[in-house]
Amino acid sequence: MPTTPSLYNLDDFYKVYEIDSSLKTEGIVVVDQIFLEEDHLSNYKQQFDGLLLGFMIEGTMNARIHFTEYEIKKNEVVILLPQLIIEPIRASQDAKMITIGLSMDFLSRFPIIREFITNDEIRWQPIIRLEEEEQQLQLELVIVLQKFFLKIQSTRKTEVLQYLIIAIITFLSESYAGFAQTKNLPKSRKHEIIDNFYVLISKYASQQRHVKFYAEKLYLTPQYLTTVLKQETGKSILQWIDHVAMIHAKTLLRSSNLSVKEISLELHFGDTSLFCRYFKRQSGMSPKSFRNKFNDQLD
Repeated sequence: MPTTPSLYNLDDFYKVYEIDSSLKTEGIVVVDQIFLEEDHLSNYKQQFDGLLLGFMIEGTMNARIHFTEYEIKKNEVVILLPQLIIEPIRASQDAKMITIGLSMDFLSRFPIIREFITNDEIRWQPIIRLEEEEQQLQLELVIVLQKFFLKIQSTRKTEVLQYLIIAIITFLSESYAGFAQTKNLPKSRKHEIIDNFYVLISKYASQQRHVKFYAEKLYLTPQYLTTVLKQETGKSILQWIDHVAMIHAKTLLRSSNLSVKEISLELHFGDTSLFCRYFKRQSGMSPKSFRNKFNDQLD
């Protein structure tokens, strides 16, 4: 059976956002996102196997990142570290974001980017706003980057894009350095628990859907873990397990050609009918109906 990752990769972005394959650039994708209908925001829910940088060009958007809801305003930047989930909740009618996706292979080539993605501040403070005098320069860099990405292939295209990305990352790194000095918030024990739970659920939600499994991994009682998550995130552990498992399922339905039976096996369900009942209970529609609806929206 062919295997398909449950996280988005660059190829998935090209497919889902219908980007011209002739624009493919090694390790890089640039997407213009305009959020038109609130009912379709769930289709933008993403978990990416790489680094995502989202630049809010117009309007505002509310999104849940790493269990916390944020309001993203014009001229702010969203930094989504590898395998974190961003879930748009609502957006203003004029909301527009330019998103840059960088693959893990790309990240590994440049020490400054590797250092950037290991910054713990970003995990808990993923929204940043540059100083006013730097905002215009940042916007100009992003627009130039987008124009070069849309440029017909040339021998220097990848090299130019790399230089522009390094410049953008440098701006963001310097901003976080100052931000950390002024707002260096100590992480509480509860935040550590949530952080560790997030790592576990991102890795195992497609395989394990039992509360006891995660509690034992964290050396906590199921009752205590459930209480912490409910208090800090508003959702119980079972709700988070179902939430992340459904993201895996919907990603496979949207971005792969696997059959429903193959997806049920990929997600470690006992049989296809069990998966179909689970999916319908969570989403209100069958896996086949969800896939057909999403494909109709792309047409």
